Amino acid sequence: MSQEYEQMDQQFKKYVPLLDALKDENRHAIILLLAQHKAGLNVNTIAEHIQLSRPAVSHHLKVLRQAGFVAYTKKNVENYYMLTIRKPLDELKGLIATIEAQCSQS
Repeated sequence: MSQEYEQMDQQFKKYVPLLDALKDENRHAIILLLAQHKAGLNVNTIAEHIQLSRPAVSHHLKVLRQAGFVAYTKKNVENYYMLTIRKPLDELKGLIATIEAQCSQS
């Protein structure tokens, strides 16, 4: 295998969590909902809007947090979640640019 192939393969592996986080429709709904509420929302409010149980919403938020799409701040006893989408999107754009560059060389 060529060195370029190995580098692209490593990039894909690095970004698997980002891509995995985006493959679920419930996570799409959470991202879109949080995009409309810049100040953030708590788990109960998110659950009401997308009609999922609180534990299900918490699970999806954990996946999104681990991938860098969501962060939270603590207000009193509750966590408020907001989008932090810029970094993961920039990383995905970098992966796409690498693939495009490889394709144009072929």
